[in-house]
Amino acid sequence: MPATTSRSTSRAAPRAAAARKSPAKVGSKRSQDAVALLRADHKKVADLFEQFEKSRSPAKKKQLVAEICLELTVHAQVEEEIFYPEVQAALRDKELVPEAKVEHQSIKDLIAAVEGVEPYGEDYDAKVKVMGEWVKHHVKEEQNEMFPKAKKSKLDLIELGERIQQRKDELLGTAARAH
Repeated sequence: MPATTSRSTSRAAPRAAAARKSPAKVGSKRSQDAVALLRADHKKVADLFEQFEKSRSPAKKKQLVAEICLELTVHAQVEEEIFYPEVQAALRDKELVPEAKVEHQSIKDLIAAVEGVEPYGEDYDAKVKVMGEWVKHHVKEEQNEMFPKAKKSKLDLIELGERIQQRKDELLGTAARAH
């Protein structure tokens, strides 16, 4: 009998450990730090641009561009409303954030040029391609310059991540209701 007890105890221990880990995993989306959250957005958009490049279907391209535009619009808004002001204050930055805002404006101009437009012609594909290149450049600067500095600062990136996620949820909810 003791052998059975020790076996069941040894099986129960990993399950108990897994049970302790699993709630954190479920809630990890909510408690991601701001940098991890923004990096995940960058990856998602890069994947969407890649799908666009491979697509030959006008309907699929239109759907992908709608997703890209929504993701970029929401991402830029949460960065401008929440992340950038905090980073700018913490780093006493006079260069990275202003430059990022100018890059956002250029991307917003391209979004306006392709959003809701039928995906026909070379100009459409060229505008989406250029938007992808600008986004890639912007992401590289954020990830290589701004994010490492933010991580080294005294910013509470978990709290900032929670605020960003909450605002993203609000904006995406509003966007879903608008469609």
